[in-house]
Amino acid sequence: MSNTVRFLLDGKLHTVECTNPTMTLLNYLRYEAARTGTKEGCAEGDCGACTVVIGELVGEGVQYRAVNACILFLPTLDGKELLTVESLASLGGTLHPVQAALVETHGSQCGFCTPGFVMSLYALYLKGEPSSKAEIEDALAGNLCRCTGYGPIIEAATRMFELGADNVPDMAAKAKALKVIQRTDTLELVGKAPVTGTEKHYFAPVTMDALATAAATSSEATLLAGGTDIGLWVTKMHRELSTVIYLGDVAELKEIHETEGTIEIGAGASYTDAVHVLAGYYPDMGEVIRRIGSTQIRNSGTLGGNIANGSPIGDSPPLLIAANAQIMLRHGKDVRTLALEDYFIDYGKQDRAPGEFLVKIIVPKPEPNLLYRAFKLSKRFDQDISAVCAAFALTFDGSMVTEARLAYGGMAATPKRARSAEAALVGKPFTEANSRAAMAAMADDFIPLDDMRASASYRMQAAQNLVMKMYLESKDTAETRLVGRGSLAHVG
Repeated sequence: MSNTVRFLLDGKLHTVECTNPTMTLLNYLRYEAARTGTKEGCAEGDCGACTVVIGELVGEGVQYRAVNACILFLPTLDGKELLTVESLASLGGTLHPVQAALVETHGSQCGFCTPGFVMSLYALYLKGEPSSKAEIEDALAGNLCRCTGYGPIIEAATRMFELGADNVPDMAAKAKALKVIQRTDTLELVGKAPVTGTEKHYFAPVTMDALATAAATSSEATLLAGGTDIGLWVTKMHRELSTVIYLGDVAELKEIHETEGTIEIGAGASYTDAVHVLAGYYPDMGEVIRRIGSTQIRNSGTLGGNIANGSPIGDSPPLLIAANAQIMLRHGKDVRTLALEDYFIDYGKQDRAPGEFLVKIIVPKPEPNLLYRAFKLSKRFDQDISAVCAAFALTFDGSMVTEARLAYGGMAATPKRARSAEAALVGKPFTEANSRAAMAAMADDFIPLDDMRASASYRMQAAQNLVMKMYLESKDTAETRLVGRGSLAHVG
């Protein structure tokens, strides 16, 4: 066991001895690689000062995306390419069009956060010229500095293509170099915690069978996907994770398939990848997912991870419960499927045995007579935890509601359906009076959470009002029931 991690940095192979498997990429860059252009601001994936770009082999090409280095563990870079703000100088020795555009438009911040903006724009640059201002704003939503305002920076996002749209890596050469360092077996690391000396183990299997074996053998291990939650356990809660099993190298977990009637999303698929498919069938679902974290967070975070950790305020569970989604779980060779709503048992308790892991989420495609709406209420539009998240799915026979699924997050110890409110709608016409009856019945469904994000009374009133919002926005146009129409071209 070599305890080494291999990745490309500025196009050159770097082999790093990793004695602490939960060292963040940010700390490695600043304290070991002396790449101090990458800054530490929040250390929780919010501010974007630590933004770097990661290149990953996907099929025969390379996919580049912006991520937060502060909550990314160093070993997860194995087999990938890393680009930091210093990397742009190595691409030609002069200012890259991204940097030149920021200079020309006076888009520089105080300096501390500017490198993060540069890297977010560089990731956008590698995607190609944005189709809209909304796409630019999404790309920058995870960079929160407000020193000079966003106007000049948004202008730079357009100007950088005018200064040169062809300053991109040789993708064929990059793919060839990355293929050389791909593993065919499990990466195993053993190290020690820097202060306590506690022994730490890290496993990164590359096949589903190897993952099943590792999870069953180390049933108390922490299963790590995108790290957008677990990363904070280390940076904010200072937890020592004795054994980590990384899921991100299992290609099968990232696959997304469509059948005639379902969308099957691997538990390791990122929000960015999942939302493009889901938004085509459920536009409201896509819009709420677009507001989960930032581009950097959605590039790292996974739909499966958001479900598996069982948070009562996770945004994706109510969206998927309303759509009648199921999940597939695996323990060793045994596989089972259950309704997503049955996975959540109580606060911090899910129907998942030690050593069992989530394989995929199965989402039914909507029928033409389905009305699907989803809403997120939070103190700010981007990058905020929901006070209330709601998703509604009503099936119609003419004007009659034949089935109702009203799912909420933030209203109970788990994501939960409003069964009494549903009963007030089923078998009746879709009218204001019946919608108000459903609002009143909701008092029997929930005793809402009361915390710093919202009071219990606010949550109840807001949850009830969202039913009326659904009715008022959907009552007149039958076409709103055709949820498959429309898409979010700028998502991700």
